[in-house]
Amino acid sequence: MIYDFTKLKAGTKNIEDWLAKEFANIRAGAISATLLDNVKAENYGVLVPLNQMASVVTEDARTLRVNLWDVSQIKELETAIRKADLGASLSVDGAGLRLSFPELTGERRQLLVKMAKNKLEQAKISLRAERDKVWNEIKDKEKINEIGQDEKFQLKDEMQKIVDDTNAVLAKIFAKKEKEIMG
Repeated sequence: MIYDFTKLKAGTKNIEDWLAKEFANIRAGAISATLLDNVKAENYGVLVPLNQMASVVTEDARTLRVNLWDVSQIKELETAIRKADLGASLSVDGAGLRLSFPELTGERRQLLVKMAKNKLEQAKISLRAERDKVWNEIKDKEKINEIGQDEKFQLKDEMQKIVDDTNAVLAKIFAKKEKEIMG
């Protein structure tokens, strides 16, 4: 074919990876230190991942302990964790922070599923943007007579298959997370 879908495929893979990463931050059962993987705090004027400022250990099924290597950075880390809005209560002591997550009630589980649906919708919006960008490039190629109308529609079908396959993958990722949350 006359159009290279490599960029579209890379974009769809990035969207799938983003959604999986976002879902990893939604606690479904016992908590894990990975909940804090996306938290970044200011450290001497530079945003750095939490795991470069502190160690994170699981104290029990609902509690994480964050031990800072430099206790003077505790305010910045506290602010970053509060901004992350993880749904946990946060307490500060001399050596670090303790995050206590509430028991998952039916209402809380429904809220988590709603959060996951919102992330899924964000991923779908990104996918549509990728598709629209490629479709515009294909139409531009037809306008400058690089391809004919038949090729344009063949490319559109090929593009749509890639998008449909990605939508199916996104739906699978969501279904797995929803089952995990409700289970």
